[in-house]
Amino acid sequence: MSLLERVIKFLADLVWGPHTLLLLFGVGFYLTIRLRFLQLRGFGLSFRLLMGKKGYGDSEEDSNGEISPFQALTTSLAATIGNGNIAGVCTAIAMGGPGSIFWMWLCAFFGMATKIVEAVLGQKFKQIAPDGTIAGGPMYYITHGLGLPWLAGIFAFFMGGKALISTTIIQSNSIAIALRTQLGLDLWISGLGLAVLVWLVIVGGIRSIARITVFLSPFMVFLYIIGAFFCLARFAPQIPHAFSLIFVGAFKPSAVTGGIAGVTVAHAIRYGFARGAYSNEAGTGTAAVFHAAARTGEPVRQGLIASLDVFVDTIIVCSLTALAVLVTGVWTEGTSTEMTVNAFNAAIPNIGGLIVAGSSLLFGYSSLIANPYYGMISYSFLFGSWIKKPFPWLFCALIFLGSVIKVEVAWSIGDIFNGIMVFTNMIGVLGLAGLAVLSIKTYLEKIDFTSGSTHKPPDQGIIS
Repeated sequence: MSLLERVIKFLADLVWGPHTLLLLFGVGFYLTIRLRFLQLRGFGLSFRLLMGKKGYGDSEEDSNGEISPFQALTTSLAATIGNGNIAGVCTAIAMGGPGSIFWMWLCAFFGMATKIVEAVLGQKFKQIAPDGTIAGGPMYYITHGLGLPWLAGIFAFFMGGKALISTTIIQSNSIAIALRTQLGLDLWISGLGLAVLVWLVIVGGIRSIARITVFLSPFMVFLYIIGAFFCLARFAPQIPHAFSLIFVGAFKPSAVTGGIAGVTVAHAIRYGFARGAYSNEAGTGTAAVFHAAARTGEPVRQGLIASLDVFVDTIIVCSLTALAVLVTGVWTEGTSTEMTVNAFNAAIPNIGGLIVAGSSLLFGYSSLIANPYYGMISYSFLFGSWIKKPFPWLFCALIFLGSVIKVEVAWSIGDIFNGIMVFTNMIGVLGLAGLAVLSIKTYLEKIDFTSGSTHKPPDQGIIS
Protein backbone atom coordinates (compact mmCIF):
# COMPACT_ATOMS: atom_id res chain seq x y z
CA MET A 1 0.00 0.00 0.00
CA SER A 2 1.44 3.37 -1.04
CA LEU A 3 1.80 6.35 1.28
CA LEU A 4 -1.14 8.13 -0.39
CA GLU A 5 -3.35 5.07 0.03
CA ARG A 6 -2.39 4.81 3.71
CA VAL A 7 -3.17 8.49 4.27
CA ILE A 8 -6.57 8.23 2.55
CA LYS A 9 -7.50 5.13 4.56
CA PHE A 10 -6.34 6.81 7.79
CA LEU A 11 -8.52 9.84 7.07
CA ALA A 12 -11.49 7.61 6.23
CA ASP A 13 -11.09 5.70 9.50
CA LEU A 14 -10.71 8.98 11.38
CA VAL A 15 -13.86 10.48 9.87
CA TRP A 16 -15.81 7.28 10.53
CA GLY A 17 -14.66 6.89 14.10
CA PRO A 18 -17.00 6.31 17.06
CA HIS A 19 -18.08 9.97 17.04
CA THR A 20 -19.65 9.69 13.58
CA LEU A 21 -21.31 6.38 14.34
CA LEU A 22 -22.78 7.79 17.56
CA LEU A 23 -23.96 10.89 15.72
CA LEU A 24 -25.78 8.93 13.01
CA PHE A 25 -27.29 6.50 15.46
CA GLY A 26 -28.06 9.15 18.08
CA VAL A 27 -29.81 11.58 15.73
CA GLY A 28 -31.80 8.79 14.07
CA PHE A 29 -32.81 7.40 17.47
CA TYR A 30 -33.72 10.87 18.77
CA LEU A 31 -35.90 11.64 15.73
CA THR A 32 -37.50 8.19 15.90
CA ILE A 33 -38.55 8.85 19.51
CA ARG A 34 -39.77 12.39 18.76
CA LEU A 35 -41.75 11.14 15.76
CA ARG A 36 -43.03 8.16 17.79
CA PHE A 37 -41.69 5.56 15.36
CA LEU A 38 -43.32 7.22 12.37
CA GLN A 39 -41.27 5.09 9.97
CA LEU A 40 -43.33 2.13 11.26
CA ARG A 41 -46.66 3.83 11.98
CA GLY A 42 -46.68 5.69 8.69
CA PHE A 43 -45.25 2.95 6.49
CA GLY A 44 -48.56 2.11 4.82
CA LEU A 45 -49.44 5.78 4.44
CA SER A 46 -46.09 6.43 2.76
CA PHE A 47 -46.90 3.86 0.08
CA ARG A 48 -50.41 5.25 -0.43
CA LEU A 49 -49.03 8.76 -0.87
CA LEU A 50 -46.40 7.46 -3.30
CA MET A 51 -49.11 5.83 -5.38
CA GLY A 52 -50.97 9.14 -5.67
CA LYS A 53 -53.39 8.88 -2.74
CA LYS A 54 -55.33 12.12 -2.66
CA GLY A 55 -55.67 14.04 0.56
CA TYR A 56 -54.29 16.98 2.44
CA GLY A 57 -51.63 19.06 0.73
CA ASP A 58 -51.71 17.86 -2.86
CA SER A 59 -53.19 20.95 -4.49
CA GLU A 60 -51.36 21.68 -7.76
CA GLU A 61 -51.87 25.44 -7.52
CA ASP A 62 -49.98 25.51 -4.22
CA SER A 63 -47.15 23.38 -5.55
CA ASN A 64 -43.90 24.43 -7.08
CA GLY A 65 -41.26 22.05 -8.31
CA GLU A 66 -39.81 20.52 -11.43
CA ILE A 67 -40.71 16.83 -11.10
CA SER A 68 -43.53 14.74 -9.63
CA PRO A 69 -43.30 13.24 -6.11
CA PHE A 70 -42.92 9.77 -7.67
CA GLN A 71 -40.14 11.00 -9.96
CA ALA A 72 -38.42 12.55 -6.94
CA LEU A 73 -38.44 9.14 -5.24
CA THR A 74 -37.20 7.25 -8.30
CA THR A 75 -34.47 9.84 -8.88
CA SER A 76 -33.43 9.64 -5.24
CA LEU A 77 -33.47 5.83 -5.48
CA ALA A 78 -31.40 6.05 -8.65
CA ALA A 79 -28.83 8.04 -6.68
CA THR A 80 -28.86 5.77 -3.62
CA ILE A 81 -29.23 2.36 -5.27
CA GLY A 82 -25.81 2.13 -6.81
CA ASN A 83 -22.90 -0.22 -6.49
CA GLY A 84 -22.95 0.40 -2.76
CA ASN A 85 -25.71 -2.21 -2.80
CA ILE A 86 -23.44 -4.73 -4.53
CA ALA A 87 -19.79 -3.86 -3.95
CA GLY A 88 -20.39 -1.81 -0.79
CA VAL A 89 -22.17 -4.63 1.02
CA CYS A 90 -19.40 -7.03 0.05
CA THR A 91 -16.65 -4.71 1.28
CA ALA A 92 -18.56 -4.31 4.56
CA ILE A 93 -18.65 -8.11 5.00
CA ALA A 94 -15.01 -8.50 3.94
CA MET A 95 -13.76 -5.83 6.37
CA GLY A 96 -16.29 -6.04 9.19
CA GLY A 97 -17.56 -9.60 8.91
CA PRO A 98 -21.19 -10.72 8.44
CA GLY A 99 -22.15 -8.88 11.63
CA SER A 100 -21.74 -5.57 9.81
CA ILE A 101 -25.08 -6.29 8.10
CA PHE A 102 -26.91 -6.13 11.44
CA TRP A 103 -25.50 -2.66 12.05
CA MET A 104 -26.39 -1.70 8.48
CA TRP A 105 -30.00 -2.67 9.22
CA LEU A 106 -30.01 -0.69 12.45
CA CYS A 107 -28.57 2.31 10.63
CA ALA A 108 -31.34 1.99 8.03
CA PHE A 109 -34.20 1.72 10.53
CA PHE A 110 -33.29 4.91 12.37
CA GLY A 111 -32.17 6.47 9.09
CA MET A 112 -35.74 6.31 7.82
CA ALA A 113 -36.73 8.86 10.49
CA THR A 114 -33.74 11.03 9.61
CA LYS A 115 -34.66 10.99 5.92
CA ILE A 116 -38.26 12.02 6.69
CA VAL A 117 -36.98 15.13 8.46
CA GLU A 118 -34.38 15.90 5.77
CA ALA A 119 -36.99 15.80 3.00
CA VAL A 120 -39.47 17.91 4.99
CA LEU A 121 -36.81 20.57 5.58
CA GLY A 122 -35.71 20.36 1.93
CA GLN A 123 -39.26 21.16 0.85
CA LYS A 124 -39.80 23.91 3.41
CA PHE A 125 -36.69 25.86 2.57
CA LYS A 126 -36.43 25.29 -1.18
CA GLN A 127 -35.77 28.33 -3.35
CA ILE A 128 -36.31 29.40 -6.93
CA ALA A 129 -32.84 29.80 -8.42
CA PRO A 130 -31.93 32.77 -10.69
CA ASP A 131 -32.25 30.53 -13.77
CA GLY A 132 -35.85 29.65 -12.78
CA THR A 133 -35.13 26.12 -11.52
CA ILE A 134 -35.91 24.82 -8.02
CA ALA A 135 -33.01 24.45 -5.61
CA GLY A 136 -33.11 22.92 -2.15
CA GLY A 137 -31.14 20.85 0.30
CA PRO A 138 -29.13 21.18 3.52
CA MET A 139 -27.22 24.24 2.29
CA TYR A 140 -30.55 26.06 2.00
CA TYR A 141 -32.08 25.02 5.31
CA ILE A 142 -28.78 25.62 7.10
CA THR A 143 -28.59 29.12 5.56
CA HIS A 144 -32.22 30.23 5.80
CA GLY A 145 -33.28 28.14 8.78
CA LEU A 146 -30.23 28.40 11.05
CA GLY A 147 -28.61 31.50 9.58
CA LEU A 148 -25.22 29.80 9.18
CA PRO A 149 -24.13 30.40 5.57
CA TRP A 150 -20.51 29.48 6.31
CA LEU A 151 -21.56 26.03 7.49
CA ALA A 152 -23.84 25.69 4.48
CA GLY A 153 -20.84 26.50 2.29
CA ILE A 154 -18.78 23.72 3.89
CA PHE A 155 -21.59 21.25 3.33
CA ALA A 156 -22.11 22.33 -0.29
CA PHE A 157 -18.38 21.99 -1.02
CA PHE A 158 -18.21 18.39 0.20
CA MET A 159 -21.56 17.42 -1.27
CA GLY A 160 -20.44 18.70 -4.66
CA GLY A 161 -17.11 16.97 -4.18
CA LYS A 162 -18.80 13.68 -3.38
CA ALA A 163 -20.83 13.82 -6.57
CA LEU A 164 -17.90 14.95 -8.68
CA ILE A 165 -15.11 12.78 -7.27
CA SER A 166 -16.40 10.02 -5.00
CA THR A 167 -19.47 8.96 -6.99
CA THR A 168 -17.68 8.94 -10.34
CA ILE A 169 -14.80 6.85 -9.02
CA ILE A 170 -16.82 4.31 -7.03
CA GLN A 171 -19.58 3.67 -9.53
CA SER A 172 -17.43 3.55 -12.66
CA ASN A 173 -14.80 1.45 -10.87
CA SER A 174 -17.37 -1.12 -9.70
CA ILE A 175 -19.02 -1.31 -13.13
CA ALA A 176 -15.69 -1.71 -14.90
CA ILE A 177 -14.62 -4.51 -12.53
CA ALA A 178 -17.93 -6.35 -13.01
CA LEU A 179 -17.68 -6.11 -16.80
CA ARG A 180 -14.04 -7.22 -16.79
CA THR A 181 -14.83 -10.15 -14.48
CA GLN A 182 -17.77 -11.36 -16.55
CA LEU A 183 -17.05 -10.18 -20.09
CA GLY A 184 -13.30 -9.58 -20.13
CA LEU A 185 -13.62 -5.90 -21.15
CA ASP A 186 -10.66 -3.62 -20.48
CA LEU A 187 -11.36 -1.13 -17.69
CA TRP A 188 -10.79 1.91 -19.89
CA ILE A 189 -13.28 0.71 -22.52
CA SER A 190 -16.02 0.39 -19.91
CA GLY A 191 -15.13 3.80 -18.48
CA LEU A 192 -15.27 5.54 -21.85
CA GLY A 193 -18.58 3.99 -22.88
CA LEU A 194 -20.13 4.78 -19.52
CA ALA A 195 -19.00 8.41 -19.65
CA VAL A 196 -20.68 8.94 -23.02
CA LEU A 197 -23.96 7.29 -21.92
CA VAL A 198 -24.10 9.43 -18.77
CA TRP A 199 -23.40 12.67 -20.62
CA LEU A 200 -26.32 12.04 -23.00
CA VAL A 201 -28.73 12.24 -20.05
CA ILE A 202 -27.33 14.70 -17.55
CA VAL A 203 -26.92 17.61 -19.96
CA GLY A 204 -30.73 17.89 -19.93
CA GLY A 205 -30.95 18.61 -16.19
CA ILE A 206 -33.30 17.18 -13.55
CA ARG A 207 -36.27 16.74 -15.89
CA SER A 208 -34.23 14.68 -18.33
CA ILE A 209 -32.79 12.66 -15.45
CA ALA A 210 -36.24 12.04 -13.95
CA ARG A 211 -37.67 10.83 -17.27
CA ILE A 212 -35.04 8.08 -17.34
CA THR A 213 -35.06 7.11 -13.66
CA VAL A 214 -38.86 6.73 -13.48
CA PHE A 215 -38.48 3.66 -15.72
CA LEU A 216 -34.94 2.59 -14.88
CA SER A 217 -35.20 2.44 -11.07
CA PRO A 218 -38.12 -0.04 -10.83
CA PHE A 219 -36.71 -2.21 -13.64
CA MET A 220 -33.20 -2.52 -12.21
CA VAL A 221 -34.48 -3.30 -8.70
CA PHE A 222 -36.80 -5.99 -10.07
CA LEU A 223 -34.01 -7.59 -12.14
CA TYR A 224 -31.65 -7.77 -9.16
CA ILE A 225 -34.33 -9.10 -6.81
CA ILE A 226 -35.12 -11.94 -9.23
CA GLY A 227 -31.45 -12.95 -9.40
CA ALA A 228 -31.03 -12.77 -5.63
CA PHE A 229 -34.14 -14.88 -5.03
CA PHE A 230 -32.68 -17.57 -7.27
CA CYS A 231 -29.65 -17.64 -4.96
CA LEU A 232 -31.81 -17.89 -1.86
CA ALA A 233 -34.03 -20.57 -3.39
CA ARG A 234 -31.03 -22.62 -4.55
CA PHE A 235 -29.38 -22.46 -1.13
CA ALA A 236 -32.53 -22.22 1.02
CA PRO A 237 -31.24 -24.63 3.72
CA GLN A 238 -28.39 -22.17 4.41
CA ILE A 239 -30.66 -19.18 5.10
CA PRO A 240 -30.93 -19.80 8.88
CA HIS A 241 -27.15 -20.16 9.04
CA ALA A 242 -26.75 -16.85 7.17
CA PHE A 243 -28.90 -15.04 9.74
CA SER A 244 -26.90 -16.72 12.49
CA LEU A 245 -23.68 -15.37 10.95
CA ILE A 246 -25.18 -11.88 10.91
CA PHE A 247 -26.55 -11.78 14.44
CA VAL A 248 -23.68 -13.64 16.12
CA GLY A 249 -21.13 -11.70 14.10
CA ALA A 250 -22.64 -8.38 15.17
CA PHE A 251 -21.60 -8.98 18.77
CA LYS A 252 -18.95 -11.71 18.56
CA PRO A 253 -17.21 -11.55 15.17
CA SER A 254 -14.46 -13.98 16.18
CA ALA A 255 -17.08 -16.73 16.46
CA VAL A 256 -17.91 -16.57 12.74
CA THR A 257 -14.98 -14.95 10.90
CA GLY A 258 -12.46 -17.68 11.65
CA GLY A 259 -9.24 -16.83 9.89
CA ILE A 260 -10.14 -13.27 8.97
CA ALA A 261 -7.69 -11.43 11.19
CA GLY A 262 -8.50 -8.23 13.03
CA VAL A 263 -12.32 -8.29 12.67
CA THR A 264 -13.86 -6.94 15.88
CA VAL A 265 -17.22 -5.57 17.00
CA ALA A 266 -15.84 -2.10 16.31
CA HIS A 267 -15.03 -3.13 12.74
CA ALA A 268 -18.51 -4.59 12.27
CA ILE A 269 -20.15 -1.40 13.52
CA ARG A 270 -17.81 0.90 11.60
CA TYR A 271 -18.26 -0.78 8.22
CA GLY A 272 -21.93 -1.54 8.73
CA PHE A 273 -22.75 2.08 9.50
CA ALA A 274 -20.35 3.55 6.93
CA ARG A 275 -21.52 1.34 4.06
CA GLY A 276 -25.15 1.69 5.14
CA ALA A 277 -24.87 5.47 5.14
CA TYR A 278 -23.07 5.43 1.81
CA SER A 279 -25.77 3.23 0.31
CA ASN A 280 -29.00 4.80 1.61
CA GLU A 281 -27.48 8.26 2.30
CA ALA A 282 -29.75 8.87 5.31
CA GLY A 283 -28.05 11.59 7.33
CA THR A 284 -25.91 12.88 4.49
CA GLY A 285 -28.61 15.29 3.24
CA THR A 286 -28.64 14.30 -0.42
CA ALA A 287 -32.32 13.23 -0.31
CA ALA A 288 -33.30 16.77 0.65
CA VAL A 289 -31.98 18.00 -2.70
CA PHE A 290 -33.98 15.55 -4.80
CA HIS A 291 -37.19 15.73 -2.78
CA ALA A 292 -37.07 19.53 -2.74
CA ALA A 293 -37.54 19.40 -6.51
CA ALA A 294 -40.85 17.54 -6.19
CA ARG A 295 -44.14 19.31 -6.98
CA THR A 296 -46.19 19.15 -3.80
CA GLY A 297 -48.17 21.57 -1.65
CA GLU A 298 -47.27 19.74 1.56
CA PRO A 299 -43.67 19.08 2.67
CA VAL A 300 -44.65 16.26 5.04
CA ARG A 301 -46.16 14.21 2.20
CA GLN A 302 -42.78 14.22 0.50
CA GLY A 303 -41.03 13.40 3.75
CA LEU A 304 -43.10 10.26 4.21
CA ILE A 305 -42.44 9.24 0.61
CA ALA A 306 -38.72 9.87 1.12
CA SER A 307 -38.54 7.34 3.95
CA LEU A 308 -39.14 4.61 1.36
CA ASP A 309 -35.71 5.41 -0.13
CA VAL A 310 -34.03 3.76 2.82
CA PHE A 311 -36.41 0.81 3.02
CA VAL A 312 -35.99 -0.18 -0.62
CA ASP A 313 -32.27 0.54 -0.73
CA THR A 314 -31.04 -1.14 2.45
CA ILE A 315 -33.75 -3.34 3.91
CA ILE A 316 -34.51 -4.93 0.54
CA VAL A 317 -31.61 -4.61 -1.92
CA CYS A 318 -28.61 -4.58 0.44
CA SER A 319 -30.10 -7.42 2.47
CA LEU A 320 -30.51 -9.56 -0.64
CA THR A 321 -26.85 -9.02 -1.57
CA ALA A 322 -25.70 -9.95 1.93
CA LEU A 323 -27.84 -13.07 2.12
CA ALA A 324 -26.77 -14.18 -1.36
CA VAL A 325 -23.05 -14.09 -0.53
CA LEU A 326 -23.59 -15.66 2.89
CA VAL A 327 -25.83 -18.59 1.85
CA THR A 328 -23.51 -19.48 -1.04
CA GLY A 329 -20.46 -19.40 1.23
CA VAL A 330 -18.38 -17.09 -0.96
CA TRP A 331 -18.17 -14.29 1.61
CA THR A 332 -14.56 -15.12 2.51
CA GLU A 333 -13.46 -14.70 -1.13
CA GLY A 334 -12.85 -11.26 -2.66
CA THR A 335 -13.71 -7.80 -1.42
CA SER A 336 -15.96 -6.20 -4.01
CA THR A 337 -18.31 -6.89 -6.92
CA GLU A 338 -16.59 -10.20 -7.73
CA MET A 339 -17.93 -11.61 -4.44
CA THR A 340 -21.51 -11.07 -5.63
CA VAL A 341 -20.62 -12.42 -9.08
CA ASN A 342 -19.33 -15.61 -7.44
CA ALA A 343 -22.51 -15.91 -5.35
CA PHE A 344 -24.88 -15.54 -8.27
CA ASN A 345 -22.80 -17.88 -10.43
CA ALA A 346 -22.93 -20.50 -7.68
CA ALA A 347 -26.73 -20.43 -7.88
CA ILE A 348 -27.14 -19.84 -11.62
CA PRO A 349 -23.90 -20.87 -13.39
CA ASN A 350 -22.77 -18.33 -16.01
CA ILE A 351 -26.15 -16.57 -16.12
CA GLY A 352 -25.83 -15.38 -12.50
CA GLY A 353 -22.66 -13.47 -13.25
CA LEU A 354 -24.37 -11.79 -16.18
CA ILE A 355 -27.20 -10.67 -13.90
CA VAL A 356 -24.71 -9.10 -11.50
CA ALA A 357 -22.80 -7.44 -14.33
CA GLY A 358 -26.06 -6.10 -15.76
CA SER A 359 -27.27 -4.96 -12.33
CA SER A 360 -23.93 -3.34 -11.57
CA LEU A 361 -24.14 -1.49 -14.86
CA LEU A 362 -27.75 -0.37 -14.27
CA PHE A 363 -27.20 0.49 -10.59
CA GLY A 364 -24.04 2.41 -11.33
CA TYR A 365 -25.48 4.10 -14.39
CA SER A 366 -28.59 5.22 -12.52
CA SER A 367 -26.44 6.59 -9.72
CA LEU A 368 -24.17 8.36 -12.18
CA ILE A 369 -27.06 10.09 -13.97
CA ALA A 370 -28.77 11.14 -10.72
CA ASN A 371 -25.84 12.31 -8.60
CA PRO A 372 -24.67 15.12 -10.89
CA TYR A 373 -27.90 16.95 -10.05
CA TYR A 374 -27.03 17.47 -6.41
CA GLY A 375 -23.45 18.21 -7.42
CA MET A 376 -24.69 20.99 -9.69
CA ILE A 377 -27.08 22.31 -7.01
CA SER A 378 -24.24 22.35 -4.47
CA TYR A 379 -21.73 24.15 -6.67
CA SER A 380 -24.41 26.52 -7.99
CA PHE A 381 -25.02 27.49 -4.37
CA LEU A 382 -21.31 28.27 -4.00
CA PHE A 383 -20.37 29.68 -7.40
CA GLY A 384 -23.58 30.57 -9.25
CA SER A 385 -25.69 28.94 -11.97
CA TRP A 386 -22.93 29.23 -14.61
CA ILE A 387 -21.29 26.11 -13.14
CA LYS A 388 -24.13 23.94 -14.48
CA LYS A 389 -22.74 24.10 -18.03
CA PRO A 390 -19.17 22.80 -17.51
CA PHE A 391 -20.09 20.47 -14.64
CA PRO A 392 -21.45 17.57 -16.78
CA TRP A 393 -18.28 17.57 -18.92
CA LEU A 394 -15.99 17.42 -15.90
CA PHE A 395 -18.19 14.79 -14.24
CA CYS A 396 -17.99 12.51 -17.28
CA ALA A 397 -14.23 12.98 -17.60
CA LEU A 398 -13.84 11.74 -14.02
CA ILE A 399 -16.06 8.73 -14.78
CA PHE A 400 -13.46 7.63 -17.30
CA LEU A 401 -10.60 8.22 -14.84
CA GLY A 402 -12.41 6.44 -12.01
CA SER A 403 -12.76 3.21 -13.96
CA VAL A 404 -9.04 2.46 -13.63
CA ILE A 405 -8.43 3.54 -9.99
CA LYS A 406 -7.89 0.96 -7.23
CA VAL A 407 -11.21 0.10 -5.59
CA GLU A 408 -10.11 0.31 -1.94
CA VAL A 409 -8.95 3.89 -2.45
CA ALA A 410 -12.24 4.76 -4.14
CA TRP A 411 -14.33 3.58 -1.19
CA SER A 412 -12.11 5.38 1.34
CA ILE A 413 -12.51 8.65 -0.58
CA GLY A 414 -16.27 8.13 -0.55
CA ASP A 415 -16.23 7.54 3.21
CA ILE A 416 -14.35 10.82 3.80
CA PHE A 417 -16.81 12.94 1.82
CA ASN A 418 -19.83 11.17 3.30
CA GLY A 419 -18.58 11.55 6.86
CA ILE A 420 -18.02 15.30 6.58
CA MET A 421 -21.45 15.71 4.97
CA VAL A 422 -22.99 13.87 7.92
CA PHE A 423 -21.41 16.21 10.46
CA THR A 424 -22.48 19.43 8.76
CA ASN A 425 -25.94 18.19 7.79
CA MET A 426 -26.72 16.89 11.27
CA ILE A 427 -26.21 20.36 12.72
CA GLY A 428 -28.96 21.59 10.42
CA VAL A 429 -31.23 18.61 11.10
CA LEU A 430 -30.87 18.90 14.88
CA GLY A 431 -31.20 22.68 14.86
CA LEU A 432 -34.45 22.53 12.86
CA ALA A 433 -35.83 19.25 14.20
CA GLY A 434 -38.44 21.07 16.28
CA LEU A 435 -39.84 22.84 13.21
CA ALA A 436 -39.95 19.62 11.21
CA VAL A 437 -41.57 17.63 14.03
CA LEU A 438 -44.21 20.32 14.54
CA SER A 439 -45.02 20.29 10.81
CA ILE A 440 -45.30 16.50 10.81
CA LYS A 441 -47.50 16.49 13.92
CA THR A 442 -49.80 19.14 12.43
CA TYR A 443 -50.07 17.21 9.18
CA LEU A 444 -50.92 13.93 10.86
CA GLU A 445 -53.58 15.60 13.01
CA LYS A 446 -55.35 16.84 9.87
CA ILE A 447 -55.63 13.52 8.07
CA ASP A 448 -57.15 10.14 8.71
CA PHE A 449 -53.94 8.20 9.42
CA THR A 450 -55.25 4.98 7.89
CA SER A 451 -56.87 6.40 4.75
CA GLY A 452 -55.06 9.68 4.16
CA SER A 453 -58.32 11.65 3.84
CA THR A 454 -58.59 15.19 5.18
CA HIS A 455 -60.26 15.94 8.50
CA LYS A 456 -60.39 19.70 8.02
CA PRO A 457 -59.07 22.30 5.58
CA PRO A 458 -55.35 22.87 6.12
CA ASP A 459 -53.25 25.97 5.76
CA GLN A 460 -51.28 25.57 2.55
CA GLY A 461 -47.94 26.89 1.52
CA ILE A 462 -44.25 26.33 1.97
CA ILE A 463 -42.45 27.78 4.97
CA SER A 464 -39.28 29.50 3.86
